[in-house]
Amino acid sequence: MQSTNPYDDLRVLVDRREGINRELARNGVRFGIYKHGEFIEQLFPYDPIPRVIPAEEFEFLERGLIQRVDALNAFLRDIYSEKQIVRDGVIPEDFIYSSSGYLPQVNEIVPPGGVFAHIAGEDLVQAQDGTWYVLEDNLRIPSGASYPLIVRDIERQVSPEIFRDHAVLDNRAYPELLREAMEFVSCEGISVVLTPGRYNAAFFEHSYLAEKIGASLAFPDDLVVENERLYFTDYLGDKHQVGVVYRRISDEYLDPFYFNPDSLIGVPNLLSAYRAGNVALVNAPGNGVADDKGIYYFVPAMIHYYLNEQPILQNAPTYLPMYPDDMATVMDKLETLVVKDVAEAGGYGVVFANKLDAEELASLRKAIQDEPRRFIAQEVIDFRSLPAVDEQGKPCRRMADLRAFVLSGKETRVWRSGLTRFSRVEGSMIVNSSQGGGFKDTWIPQR
Repeated sequence: MQSTNPYDDLRVLVDRREGINRELARNGVRFGIYKHGEFIEQLFPYDPIPRVIPAEEFEFLERGLIQRVDALNAFLRDIYSEKQIVRDGVIPEDFIYSSSGYLPQVNEIVPPGGVFAHIAGEDLVQAQDGTWYVLEDNLRIPSGASYPLIVRDIERQVSPEIFRDHAVLDNRAYPELLREAMEFVSCEGISVVLTPGRYNAAFFEHSYLAEKIGASLAFPDDLVVENERLYFTDYLGDKHQVGVVYRRISDEYLDPFYFNPDSLIGVPNLLSAYRAGNVALVNAPGNGVADDKGIYYFVPAMIHYYLNEQPILQNAPTYLPMYPDDMATVMDKLETLVVKDVAEAGGYGVVFANKLDAEELASLRKAIQDEPRRFIAQEVIDFRSLPAVDEQGKPCRRMADLRAFVLSGKETRVWRSGLTRFSRVEGSMIVNSSQGGGFKDTWIPQR
């Protein structure tokens, strides 16, 4: 199934691109990137040519994404309790416990509602033959849903006739999906979005989503644990018990008593309240074991094991060097592969071996041999480029992926939109916002 852009009347959006980007900047739509070892906050650039995914094609993706996230949630429930998948030899035991995302501190904790990954960000690309591949599962703190939400609002203001003339699915359902997922697992109390503060690169998203779902935006100093219950102190000094926290703080900084003792942005004893079942954390701490890039290799096996189903969506062809046969394959064809550090995220630790000189290639080869658990290697997928507009306003094509958002509560549902990220460098396959990429609106036509 080939996704094409049937819209030829987007000139008003193209002509207003700079104005739309200025409006996004005024709203704080920025992202942090690292350049030459220095953190720089900059605009997350918008491209006016939307990605269009036909309804039938998106329904196929929807079925596959629900299946995949259900299997990952089943894996997390299992691995922090009975560990049956390890006992049955589907995944090696030491592979689980050597993952930097595995947290023994949350072992035997069953989250409210039994949901671990309330929000999953599934990164996909579409190959030239139309096949969709899942590249990554992001189950810790997947970000980016706010960007297509706000830009669609601006697009409607700039050119309401586009959405009158074309039957594009409304994308404003995301806040309700998020709110319902949070309410399903909420214990007694209010809902809050926990942010590390306004200097965080994604602070816009924290505040934007808090407003959209009707939750209180909480800074770490606003929260306190008393008698294993979490309380939010409002601007009047009144305390309110918290039932669910959508936290935008990484596991290691979440609670200085249980994780990093030097953390100044965590909430002391938050894990005690969580362990006592008095507050839900969205997403659950410890999810990193499931989005470890090495664990990604086993997701098709999880689908067989937990759901007794054939995977609908494919992994990219992947090799795990810790297995001798895979190591031999990687060593034999390293020059044609992309190598990823399993603990990295945001486009960091990704190496296209065909871009390396002889010395760099030898160094990578030795690193893989010395630390096989640290890496996966994948076949390079020749994925589709999409129409875009370059810096001079001229038509061009750029590589792009799709981050689909899957929300789990009473049921598992896919947001019928998504974040399309594209490379701003011609020919580059690195599209991550943290690597300087941009984003597009994602349109799903109505049937």
